[in-house]
Amino acid sequence: MKSVLISGITGFIGKNLKPYLSGKYNIQGTSRKVSDDYISNDSIDVNSFNENFAFIHLAGKAHDLKNEVGADVYYEVNRDLTIKMFDLFLQSDCKIFIYLSSVKAVADTIEGVLTEDTKATPTTPYGKSKLQAEEYLLNKKLTDGKSIYILRPCMVHGPENKGNLNLLYKFVTLGIPYPLGKFENQRSFASIENLCFIINACLEQTIKSGVYNVSDDETISTKELVTLIAETRHKKVRIYNVNKKIVRSVAKVCGFFKLPMDTHRLDKMVENFVVSNEKIRKEVKGKLPLKTKEGLVKTIKSFQ
Repeated sequence: MKSVLISGITGFIGKNLKPYLSGKYNIQGTSRKVSDDYISNDSIDVNSFNENFAFIHLAGKAHDLKNEVGADVYYEVNRDLTIKMFDLFLQSDCKIFIYLSSVKAVADTIEGVLTEDTKATPTTPYGKSKLQAEEYLLNKKLTDGKSIYILRPCMVHGPENKGNLNLLYKFVTLGIPYPLGKFENQRSFASIENLCFIINACLEQTIKSGVYNVSDDETISTKELVTLIAETRHKKVRIYNVNKKIVRSVAKVCGFFKLPMDTHRLDKMVENFVVSNEKIRKEVKGKLPLKTKEGLVKTIKSFQ
């Protein structure tokens, strides 16, 4: 049986990927701990990894919505730890290295559709650290037989998901009206099951090395998402068309008092962020397991 080494196996994606791959692979895991400037990861014996092993590097520092983490932590974890893992891969006889980057390595906001050819201009330490890790990986020469896949997922959701989707779920299930009906947008999401499908395809299929966006096939608006949450939870759909200027003024006040719905969260909820998955879909054999709404319904039900 082939084996995989998964870094960050105790994180959100790792917890979902491990059972997805179980039965097909012998799975080994490492985790990392971050406390201020201290980073540790389990020791790895590179000599024990032969050509039947694959590296899947998930470990990373996600967005800190409370802005309590310094920029150095992002670089130490997202860039430096990735470099360390990749150097171990290069020293080993392993053939496959999968790095979970992010669309935020390209841009925090976009106009039109984000593709792999979009010029990378990240503005946050999170995005910049992810991009610098990518650049290191792509600038290293691979020996014959080795492959590298840099996956850039958009917002990933699934069981044990945390973030803005949870906040929206709480608002809707509590019966709080959604006041952002005036905002029109389209967003791409990535179901955790679809992401796991892509990762597994990189392990099993013949795919060209390179950078690939990962998203569901269809987009969805935030208003549609609110309706989907309400219908899934058998709640009344309550969408109000409050004037945009009033909404933004309230968001500023919320930010001043450190309430959840501040300007940053508002922008994330109503912005357009459409990601093309055309490149990876041309490489991968088989359809994605879940359509956008199917995946979101599974995630919504998991919150219960």
